Parts: sequence; structure tokens; C-alpha cells
Amino acid sequence: MLINRRQFLGLTGVGALVATCYPQALLGQSLPSQPRQTTSTILSGMRALPEQKNRLLGYPINLATLSDEFFAWREKLLSVGLNQFAFNNVGNPYEYSHIPFNSHQFEKALIDRFGTVYGFSQDNVWGFLTNSGTDSNMHGMYMGRTLLKSQTGVMPKVYFTREAHYSMQILRDVLNLEWVEVGTHHDGSMDVDDLERQLTANADYPALVVATIGTTFKGSIDSIDGIQSKLRGRAAYLHLDAALFGGYLPHTPYAADLLYEITDQATGGKVKRYDSIAVSCHKFFGFPSPAGLFITDQRNFEAFQVQFGQIHDPEYILQVPGTITCSRDAVKPAEFYFFSTASAFQKQTEDAKAMLDNTAYLFKEMTNHYKHLSPVRTSERSNLVYFRKPSDAVVDRYSLAVMGLEIDRRRTPYAHVVVMPHVSREVLDQFLADLASKER
Repeated sequence: MLINRRQFLGLTGVGALVATCYPQALLGQSLPSQPRQTTSTILSGMRALPEQKNRLLGYPINLATLSDEFFAWREKLLSVGLNQFAFNNVGNPYEYSHIPFNSHQFEKALIDRFGTVYGFSQDNVWGFLTNSGTDSNMHGMYMGRTLLKSQTGVMPKVYFTREAHYSMQILRDVLNLEWVEVGTHHDGSMDVDDLERQLTANADYPALVVATIGTTFKGSIDSIDGIQSKLRGRAAYLHLDAALFGGYLPHTPYAADLLYEITDQATGGKVKRYDSIAVSCHKFFGFPSPAGLFITDQRNFEAFQVQFGQIHDPEYILQVPGTITCSRDAVKPAEFYFFSTASAFQKQTEDAKAMLDNTAYLFKEMTNHYKHLSPVRTSERSNLVYFRKPSDAVVDRYSLAVMGLEIDRRRTPYAHVVVMPHVSREVLDQFLADLASKER
């Protein structure tokens, strides 16, 4: 039935639905009324956000405005169809895809580039761009669980501390893994002596260990080599959650901290330090959408793929992809490729230095003028300072994250500042001034 605009506007209720071929499931139902100018109202409410972004101090998100070069790169991608119609990165970026509408070449190139940054050799690296840091951690834990179970016939137990990101609790539940809690030192880093005790107490089970390189609230770093010293001779897999610190440490004097392998001084041979690493793209790098790097070695991946291929048979895509996720975003890898270029690396080096310099400045000022807040910076590698919770006005103005910490056997509210690249010295000075005025 053809109707003109006036007739259409005159139709109501079921008649309108029938006349316009509305989905059958909605026939006879009244739809919620939409307020007038909903879109403009939402946009109006968001209009002030760009002016407020420099005051976000409580969370590890880089809100610096992206460069003109990035947006020029985005335009180049648009010119070849990316983001104009559906692309899909289903499958292994290191293998031929029967579906040509993908960005696998960019994805492989950026994994190779970042793999080199973390000390993987070009002939022994595999990975892909995930949907988030949690997605990267899920793939690391799933790979570890699969490999250990196939090697021993026993489901592993997973080891991490309470300082680890809360997603670990979700993932161990999703993966049906029993958690063995490992104690921490005062600074929040893993106590490797307690790890050894827990490993001994659970000697009949392989160990899937998650080390945190920059804990969520305190910015502590678990010792990779200390953990490995306790894993020797055991069936074990070590995954690194380096969501925030993994982005900037390679651009600092502490770059060697995250190297996948080191040279044994006694033998001259290469010693592997961990099995896989997860790094968030939207934290230090400032990528405008949640995404994550997942990187492991080729030998791990090949052994995993053998087991993974027994779980499912995606014959119609002509490969066993090696990823839990099937359809995958093709836009993010192509856009994030920009962050692996030489010019982007130079900017990251500058950002990392400024960030740590500003963190040192904040910690010094708080130590000198706000001792009553008991400020703590766990190391020179950290861009976090945590302290006793200030007034609600300061917490709200700067979006500070707040947690209760056990201090002298009492639960005490603490807050922290995460000094990201968008946080300038001027913003920190204003924060310090507000601390002074609001705490009186």
C-alpha cells in the first residue's frame, strides 16, 4: 500500500505499524514516547566535556587530543573503504583470510612492531588486537589454561594477588579456575616467597600465574624474575597484565623491565621471562576506543592452536583462528597501526618523560605540604600517587578513584591520582591549591 506523507502522519497505533510493515513482534505494542530534541539535549550536555577533560585525575585514561596526523591517517583509511562499509578481522592475522575485507596486514605489522619493543624476535611472535585489556588478559589466561591442561592432564590453578585488576576475578570465574591468593608486600607487589609457599601447598596442580605490571590502585610492580625463580621445575605459565605501564615503560630508562627474554650471563643463551603480555591501547596511548594488545611467542601459539583446533572446527573460514572472539573489529587495528609508527613512538617517548616528571613533582609537593594525607609513590616507574581521601569536593572535581585500604588494621579511605599525558603541571598546581583550600 502506497501512502503519502499526510496519510502516514495521520495513521496511529496498529494501523500505522501495519501500514509501514513494522516488525511483527511490535504489532499492537505502544512504543515509548521520545522526548523532542533528545539528540540535541544529549549533545548539549556533552558539550562541556572537552573543557573538563584535563581535570580527570583518578583513572588511567589519556584524554590528550589526538594529533592532526592521526586524523589524516583516519581519512586515508576512509578513502579505501574502512569505516564506510563492513570490514571484519575474523581469523588469524598471520594467515591468509578467505574474506578480503579485513585489515590483517596492519594488525600483523603492529604486533610485529610492538613485539620487537617487548623483546620478541620477529620469527617467534604472535598476537592480535583485542577489544580491551580484559579481552587480552582473557586470551592470555585461556591460552595458559589450555596449554597447562594439555601438558599435564590436570586443570591448573590461577595465582594472583588482591592488588590485581578486578577483571581477574571475573576471568577466573569465566574460565572455571580455582584462585590461589598470593600475599603482597607493603607496597602492593607480589610476595614471591608467599608464592613459593602457595605453589608448594598446591604442588599437584600446574600453575597459571598472572603478574601485574602496575597495580590498579597503588601502581606496584610484581617481579617477573622473582616469580620465575619460584616457577623453575614446575609446570607453569606466566602472563603479564601490563595494561597501563606496558604502554610507557618501553619509552623510559626502565624498558628492559618488560623484555620477553634476556641473555644468561653464565651461558650466553637466551632466557624466556614470561609467556604472554596484555597492554591496553586506550590508556597510555590515548587510542579513542577501548582496545588491547595481546602478544605471545609463536611456539606457544602453535601448541595452543593444536588444542584449540580440537575444540572447534571452523572449516568454512579455512583456518583455526586462535582467537576466542570470532568476528573481530577491523577498524581498530588499522587505526592503532598509527601508534606503531616512528613519529608516534617519538611522541610516546616525550609523553612518558613528561608524565613521570609530573608524577615526581606531585609526589614531592604532597610530601612537603600535605604529609597528613600520607602520600605514597611506590617507585620511580609509577605514574600514580595514592593518599588519604581528601574532601568530597576535591574527589568530585577531579574524578578521583577512592578505595578502602587496610592501614594499621583499620579500613581507611584512600584516593589516588594517575598522572596521564593530558595532565599538565598547571592542572596539578590547581589540584594542590584545591587540596589546600578544601582541606581547611
